[in-house]
Amino acid sequence: QVQLVESGGGSVQAGGSLRLSCAPSGYSSRRNCISWFRQVSGKEREGIAAMQIISGGVYYADSVKGRFTISQDRFKNTVYLQMNSLKPEDTAMYYCAATTVCAGRWPLAANFDDWGQGTQVTVSS
Repeated sequence: QVQLVESGGGSVQAGGSLRLSCAPSGYSSRRNCISWFRQVSGKEREGIAAMQIISGGVYYADSVKGRFTISQDRFKNTVYLQMNSLKPEDTAMYYCAATTVCAGRWPLAANFDDWGQGTQVTVSS
């Protein structure tokens, strides 16, 4: 089983930036697609960005396109989510998740096999 550890959440004012990190531990073909999801209490988990690790292909939800960037550092075995121009509506718990392949699976949370514990992002107006 792949373990995922997120970090980098916090509180920021609108217009600010944060960078989240996701560090999967252990090799598994189940972690070839790494995605970021977010969830507000009482709402469904929303897929916002994903990366196919080998090809580098990326996917974004319309709600974050142009503001968020997903990237990877192969040497550090870490996937990042750079979040710029943050808005109060970006406030949520952010999760890192892994599955075998992004195409056909992202952005449905049910298709992802392994999850991190989440990191809170709060954006104040």
